[in-house]
Order: sequence, then C-alpha cells, then structure tokens
Amino acid sequence: MPRVVVDVVLKPEISDPQGQAVLGALGRLGHDSVRGVRQGKHFVLDVEGTPDEAELTQIAETLLANPVIEDVELHLPKG
Repeated sequence: MPRVVVDVVLKPEISDPQGQAVLGALGRLGHDSVRGVRQGKHFVLDVEGTPDEAELTQIAETLLANPVIEDVELHLPKG
C-alpha cells in the first residue's frame, strides 16, 4: 500500500513562537550552529492504489493545513 507523507509548516512570514523557543533552548545547550527552527506537522497517509497527487493536494490544503498561514509539501512514493 503506497505511503504518502505530508509536511505542513508555517509560511516564512508567519511568526513561529514554538520554533523560536526551541532555537533558544538549542543555544542554551551549546548547539550554536543551528540558525533557525520552524515547527510543523507531519502526516503519513496510507492510500489504496496509485496515489492521485491532485486529490492528495486538495486533502492537504483543505483538511491538514490552513493555506493562509501554512505551506504544504507532499512526498509521494517513487516509482
């Protein structure tokens, strides 16, 4: 059964307080090489048959994300 991964993150222009908190904690722990953190959501969808990219995009943009403030990235199975 094909597995599709959907990653949802806040758009770059949207403030990300959780990402900023993680970045601050990383600095306090001595991980100074990390320059930015954006938090998001990760969904794994098991689909029957051949994944339909248009359908999955519609699902992601209408149910899994708020397209006004979030970007969606689909990771379809290769092959």
